[in-house]
Formats: sequence, structure tokens, C-alpha cells
Amino acid sequence: MTQQSPGHEPLPGSNQPSPYQGQAPGDTPPPYGQRPAGDASLHSDPNAGTGPAPARAWYKKKRFILPGAFLLFFIIVGAFGDGDAGEQKPAAAASPSAAAKEKTADEVAAEKKAEEKRQAQKAADGAAKAEEKRLEEEARVAAEAAAAEAAAAEAARAGTVSQQNAYRSALTYLDFSSFSRAGLIRQLTSEYADAFPREDAEFAIARLEAEGGVDWNEQAAKSAKTYMELMSYSRAGLIQQLTSEYGEGFTREQAEYGVSQTGL
Repeated sequence: MTQQSPGHEPLPGSNQPSPYQGQAPGDTPPPYGQRPAGDASLHSDPNAGTGPAPARAWYKKKRFILPGAFLLFFIIVGAFGDGDAGEQKPAAAASPSAAAKEKTADEVAAEKKAEEKRQAQKAADGAAKAEEKRLEEEARVAAEAAAAEAAAAEAARAGTVSQQNAYRSALTYLDFSSFSRAGLIRQLTSEYADAFPREDAEFAIARLEAEGGVDWNEQAAKSAKTYMELMSYSRAGLIQQLTSEYGEGFTREQAEYGVSQTGL
């Protein structure tokens, strides 16, 4: 049984393989400080090779990791700080915004007041127009009523067809001769002359008097002059002729006026 050199066995509980694991019995152990040959996986030198060992990546090195971690920490803190500051900016601008809202409320109140004033003015204008229209309607109705009344008055003044004919006949008589009021009615109603109803004859004479178409004093003067041209009369005789119901039919006052115009 081949004995191994003391001091080269692995320590109890150690996971490190023995440097002599895999060596055949009877082999001479290598000198102290060298690994036995034959097992490349166990005896390979990590620094062995044709060239220098590859360098580790920069982010795996402690001198870069720690400063980078601190830098990342400050960046994150700064980002949150900027976020907070950004959120506080609207709070700082809250005062102008509130002032703007307050100004807008004042403007709304002013607009509301202006609208109320406009509506009140509109209502006043509407009431004024309604009153104006009412007055115009009243004036129109009054004008129509006045026109109707005037038409009725004209119709009443003109009279019926028979009354109008009596009026025109009376004017014709007065154009060529002198008549008293009673004498003209007698002429218009005579069955030997016009034969108008007495109501129509009186209507025609009343219309003449209303229109100023006849002056009975003047008619008496014309009649007195005509009698004086035909024959000689005394004052009393001529007055009697003018007032006689069988003669001219003037009133006493009219006859005296007419006779006085002749010089008697």
C-alpha cells in the first residue's frame, strides 16, 4: 500500500481537492510548491498561457462601481427634487391664477349687470313701442270714427235723393228770382210747381241756411226793388205786400229791411 506524504492531504471539511488526486500509486510526488502533472483541470494555472490574462470589465471594478452608485443615487435624488420643485411651481403661480379667477368673477358680475340693464332697456323699449302702437291704434280708430261721422254728417247734410233734388231746385229758383223762406217752401211743395214733400222742401231750405247760401234780408231787398220798378208803393203798402201770406211771405223785420233799401 503506497503511503502518501504527510502534509499533502486535504484538510478535513475542505472542498479543495488534494494536489495529488489522480496520481497513480508509486508515483513520486512533485517537489514542494508544484502541482502534480496529468490533471489539467486541477493543475492548470489561471495565469498560464501564451499571453497575459484578460482584464475585467470596467463596471466590474470596485473603483468604478462605488462612485457610479453614488452618482446614480444623487441623480435619482435630484430627479425627485426637480419633480417636487416642478410640482411646487403651479403652487407658486396659484396667486396670479386666483387673481385671474377673481377678475373673471368680477367681469362675469359686470356682464350680468350689463345684461340685466340691457334686458331692462329692452323691456322699456318694448313697453314704449307697445304704448306707441296702442296710441296709433286709438288714433286710427278715432280717425275712422271721425271719418264715419263725417260721412254720416255729409250723408245727413246731403239728405236723400229727393231732398237733394229739392235743394238743387231751391238754388235754381234763387238764381232767377227773390223768395222769402215761406215763399220758397210754398213754391217747392206746390202741386203746380215741384210738388216735393214738405219735409224734403224744409230740408233743402235748412241746408241752404246752414251753408250760408241764402240771406233773407237780401231777398227782401231784391223783392222790394222789383215791386218798386213795377208800380209806386208807400212804405206801409210795400211792407204789407212783402209780408202778406198771399204775397211774398217775408217776416216784418225782413220786409222793413228790404223797404228801407229802396229809400222809403
